[in-house]
Amino acid sequence: MYLPAIAKGMSITLGHIFKKKPTINYPEKTRPFSPVFRGLHVLNRDEEGRERCTACGLCAVACPAEAITMEAAERLPGEEKLYREEKYAVKYEINMLRCIFCGLCEEACPKDAIYLSETFTPANYNRQSFIYGKKDLLIPDPRLQPEEYAKAKGLRVKE
Repeated sequence: MYLPAIAKGMSITLGHIFKKKPTINYPEKTRPFSPVFRGLHVLNRDEEGRERCTACGLCAVACPAEAITMEAAERLPGEEKLYREEKYAVKYEINMLRCIFCGLCEEACPKDAIYLSETFTPANYNRQSFIYGKKDLLIPDPRLQPEEYAKAKGLRVKE
């Protein structure tokens, strides 16, 4: 009476034993990112190592979570090698606890100065460490640190 039901249950169980497992061994293997994955923000530089951000504020206006704050300043004589334009961001902060990773800041930027990389947001116990300043967001200089620049740039950024 119960034997057909037991046999059916055992056949289902044996069928699942030999299937490929959907889990991966994370530290040894990593799952590939989706092409539309949006991770940590990065402030980009040009080929000469100058900052692309002109502190226009369009990214801050486009952010629905109001996670971006910036202060602009005029470039001083002798700082032409540091900044592309006459105006630059003295203070640029992103509150990652407020950010919803929508990508609107990336789309709003006319200079391609900000983009969302393929890096996860790290975990931490301190709330203050989730407010990323300009020094945390700025990509390494391509002339001085080419390996770190290529790693931080990722695969999907277009020149």
